[in-house]
Amino acid sequence: MNPLILAQEIIDGRRITREDDLSYFLTCDLDELCEGADRIRKAYIGDKVDLCSIINGRSGRGPEDCKYCAQSVHPHTSCEIYDFLPEEKILEACKMNEEEGVDRFSIVTAGKVLTGKEFDQAIHAYETMHKECNIDLCASMGFLSSEQLHRLHEAGVTSYHHNIETSRRNFPNICTTHTYDMKIETLKKVKAEGMCACSGGIIGMGETWEDRLDMAVSLAELGIDSIPINALMPIPGTPLEHLDQLSEQDILRTIAFFRYINPEANIRLAAGRALLTNDGETAFKSGASATITGNMLTTVACATIRSDRKMLSDMGRNVTPEYWKEVEES
Repeated sequence: MNPLILAQEIIDGRRITREDDLSYFLTCDLDELCEGADRIRKAYIGDKVDLCSIINGRSGRGPEDCKYCAQSVHPHTSCEIYDFLPEEKILEACKMNEEEGVDRFSIVTAGKVLTGKEFDQAIHAYETMHKECNIDLCASMGFLSSEQLHRLHEAGVTSYHHNIETSRRNFPNICTTHTYDMKIETLKKVKAEGMCACSGGIIGMGETWEDRLDMAVSLAELGIDSIPINALMPIPGTPLEHLDQLSEQDILRTIAFFRYINPEANIRLAAGRALLTNDGETAFKSGASATITGNMLTTVACATIRSDRKMLSDMGRNVTPEYWKEVEES
């Protein structure tokens, strides 16, 4: 089948499932696949590009053994280590991102789960941001309980991020200190709380193409709203430091079939944008509809919020956050 015909079928309501022959996505013409993905993006998402930004709220000493991570205690990296940031620093960053026109802002913390005094500090920080800012709020704090997610929701957090990272089959090759099922259960709690569920993964960790397809279908089955796709930027000192970087063609093919399989989700560019032409312009023509912007966690971002907004505006995309429109209307 021609990718453009399949794209129209998806626009008309068809959904890709595990029962379909997914190998088609690996052999079809890349240009046509990307064009079809862009048509699906246009039909379901439109021209609005969702911009999110993060602050590393607690860094280093992560007890998990995720092989890609600079913040794990297991590898020896030069990652900065600090406890939960002072609220003033978080609020300052939030206000700066709001002034720059970012749609949502997230505190991300290293470790298996944020608990105790530091979780209380996070709640207070979110309450303050919710009161003093208009930007949407997101959190990424590990394996939270339903009660903790509810507290975040009440404090003004509308989205929760929790990557599944890879396929079920490949997960034990990447991490052994927690399980894939633990990831799935946390995401189900997020959905049950009524929050926007953000979950994706990293490609280029030695997985197969079938693993990538499986991850895309698993996210569709969970009804994930936002899917960040990271292309591994191997960090010295981590077990994956020796891996080769992915080609632009492989990244674009992955982004495109994620759009076919998850037509109504935001497909979000994350780490690895430096591997793409003009920091991701090609990806936004291949199904991507969102991006992390500003400073990344432990890898250097080439683009800035302003350069992202200019690139996307020049492409005819809408980068005006809702809260700016609300101010203009009032």
